Amino acid sequence: MPSETSPADDVPARKDAFHPDLPDHNDPSDSTGGSALPLRARLHHIRADALDGDTAQTGGMRRFAAISGRSVGSTRIWMGQTHVAPDTASSNHHHGASETAIHVVKGHPEFVFLDDSGGAPEEVRIRTSPGDYIFVPPYVPHREENPSPDQEAVVVIARSTQEAIVVNLPELYVLHEAPEPG
Repeated sequence: MPSETSPADDVPARKDAFHPDLPDHNDPSDSTGGSALPLRARLHHIRADALDGDTAQTGGMRRFAAISGRSVGSTRIWMGQTHVAPDTASSNHHHGASETAIHVVKGHPEFVFLDDSGGAPEEVRIRTSPGDYIFVPPYVPHREENPSPDQEAVVVIARSTQEAIVVNLPELYVLHEAPEPG
């Protein structure tokens, strides 16, 4: 039986980037119905072309899940990408109890929130470049903007919950205290 090869470099393909003899749990040609190992007992390789767009969304941007409870059985983390088209702003939103870490991969997205430490609510705009990081605390209303007229902005996101929590809002407001968990 000929071995599977990767079309890019004629190197034998490995299944699920875990072990060459284990079937890929997502491989429909696997007659065993997938690995006998539970999702949480193996490493998972999510290829760039296999990200899942069926996740919580906000107008003006597109989220793609890579790591989630549904995809790999994670219980405390969600990770994926967000794409914001040129000259576009997302809707206002927050991410519930999730802590969110953002890494800018492409473009110069801007992150906008309200701050009233000076007495009156004032819009704060954080301008970023590739390689920068942003931390969004739980429940903080914000939006992403891409002011570039011709370049898409792409960021990688990690959240402290197993799925992407997105609460879309009609407007930004100052968060004085996050709700108690539970």
